[in-house]
Amino acid sequence: MIEIQEVAQRFWTDLISRPSGPMAFRFYLQPVMGLVVAWLDGVKDARTGRTPFFWTILHEPAERVGRILEGLKSTSRIIGLGVVMEAIYQYKMGTFHVLEALNVVFFLAVLPYLLFRGPVARIAKYWIAKKKNNNLP
Repeated sequence: MIEIQEVAQRFWTDLISRPSGPMAFRFYLQPVMGLVVAWLDGVKDARTGRTPFFWTILHEPAERVGRILEGLKSTSRIIGLGVVMEAIYQYKMGTFHVLEALNVVFFLAVLPYLLFRGPVARIAKYWIAKKKNNNLP
């Protein structure tokens, strides 16, 4: 039976060695794609006056499921692309660990989206309000 400590150690060791290994471009591509989608969704949130994404997930049980599904829909292509790239990488390395692949995709693509959508919405809301105030007679 594989111990959790062994799996965790392999995951972190592999994660640290991957940016210098084959297919290192995905360590830049996936976070950038997550940030672009977070930017687009954050600006949309600001324009519609919605509450920040992560805050709503944590503190609004009535809206939680809908916002999570919305975030998954927005990041689904990134997640799919990330899983494919991770599968290719692991195939080239001669192993395949499903949980490791999902964790890498989460850390590289989904986490940047979660962390940046709210701040982008706040900044966009500020700029939209400033633009409205400058256009007043």
